[in-house]
Amino acid sequence: MSHVFSHMKLRTRLLLVLASIVLIQALISGSFTLHYIKLVLEERIGEQALQLSRVVSELPQIRQGLVDQDSQVIQHFAELIREQTSARFIVVGDRDGIRYSHPLPERIGKKRVGGDNQRALEGESYVSRAVGSLGPSLRGKSPVLDAEGNVIGVTSVGYMLDSVEDTIGSYQDSVLQIVLISLVIGILIAIWTARYFKRVMFGLEPEEIAQMFEERNTTLQTIREGIISIDASGAITTINKTAMNTLGIGDADLRGRNIRQVLPQSDMWQLLQSDKAEYDREILINGKSLIVNRVPISVDGEITGVVSSFRLKDDIELLSRKLSHIEQYADTLRAQSHDFANKLHTIAGLIQIDASDQALELIGQESKGIQELVRLLASSVSDPVLAGCILGKYNRAHELGLELELDGMSHMGPIPEHIPVEGLVSMVGNIIDNAFEATRVNLLENSGSDNRIHLSLNDFGDDLVFEITDNGAGVPIDEQEIIFEKGISSKPGFDHGYGLYLVKTIIDNLHGQALVEPGEGSGTRFVVYLPKQLAVSDSMGDPIVNPEQSHG
Repeated sequence: MSHVFSHMKLRTRLLLVLASIVLIQALISGSFTLHYIKLVLEERIGEQALQLSRVVSELPQIRQGLVDQDSQVIQHFAELIREQTSARFIVVGDRDGIRYSHPLPERIGKKRVGGDNQRALEGESYVSRAVGSLGPSLRGKSPVLDAEGNVIGVTSVGYMLDSVEDTIGSYQDSVLQIVLISLVIGILIAIWTARYFKRVMFGLEPEEIAQMFEERNTTLQTIREGIISIDASGAITTINKTAMNTLGIGDADLRGRNIRQVLPQSDMWQLLQSDKAEYDREILINGKSLIVNRVPISVDGEITGVVSSFRLKDDIELLSRKLSHIEQYADTLRAQSHDFANKLHTIAGLIQIDASDQALELIGQESKGIQELVRLLASSVSDPVLAGCILGKYNRAHELGLELELDGMSHMGPIPEHIPVEGLVSMVGNIIDNAFEATRVNLLENSGSDNRIHLSLNDFGDDLVFEITDNGAGVPIDEQEIIFEKGISSKPGFDHGYGLYLVKTIIDNLHGQALVEPGEGSGTRFVVYLPKQLAVSDSMGDPIVNPEQSHG
């Protein structure tokens, strides 16, 4: 039954539930009302019969008629009173139960029927229910006393129970009509209620809402952005773990608390007075610089809350830097392509003016180094993006007056699927750029120093290994532990110290290892190990490296 009920539409379920509630309530209240009416009616009729029987028993004519045993006098007065009231019968009898009056005259002088006169013969007035000669009735009985106070007879005034049932029946019809009217009204209210809830819930069924609620909670907890939403009063209705971790406000359930108490520095609640959204706004909360987006929630033109999403500004800058590095590599390749096109045009011009010797000399100069590198990259590096990055850096080195050497024993096969190529390119490019800068600065300070940067990469064993050696001034031992920290740089200015931090972030995300060692001369050797395979997964679903796996 519950399975069938759960597959009904919301409107049908509300109709059934509300109609059933109205029907049950109407039946219960109707039954109680009829029962109460019956009790009250019987009580009132009984009291009326009792009062009338007392009046009859105290009439002198009735008392004297019993003393004289004159049934005619008693019958006359009894019938006169009965006709003037609504009583069904008035019966007067002596102590022996002989009737002296009766609605049916032929029964006068006969024994009473009912057997409920004993208490009256003992001097008590009361109401009884019995079956007499006329049928079931409610009777009021009172003793008739003589001048000395002795009981000489009994008066019995009765109302037939079938007339009571007829009266109750008339009330029952009215109650039934009220029940039917209540049921119709209940159904109309159920239809209106069902339509209202369907409209408020955008036509969705309860099960669909429950599923969407679970999906929404799961989505909120898996996205990397912090999410906070408040209602019209400023109370927090939604906050995910990323938001709490980013803002450093603990793991307690903050729903229901006012945003001004939890985050006094946030002016999120002010958007409740405005319908304007805010995008990419930089704010400072709890000492952390955030990039936030805020959008008011509007229902039927009324603002009912605000939703805010945010990330640390540093994270956005890292992403921007990754993108800028990729764009830089693309620009370098385009520039190289343009440079080669110019040189081809020059060669073509030399040929056209019959300066073939000069053309061959130019070709030899340009192709000697680059063709050797291209041949080596084609044979040792399978990924074209990584190869393009190295080629671009080779040309950049020439522009800076440096020389980038690729180890002839290098070999790098297909990149494992769990390692994003853009991250790999960003990591290698940043280290090479750092080596260029260190070598160039050393050349400026020591004109006779070596201008070469050595690059080696291989995929032998369980790791991808990248080794970049520069000819700079070297990294002091006490600084080797901090060079990967954010903002740490030997270059002046505030816009530095992110390159190696980005490198360390990428390596950590890939569960690799970075080593900084002194070079053969005065330079520095960077060695990066990235595992080819991920053995197990941690509790958050992020891959971790097999602890038994060695690096180099």
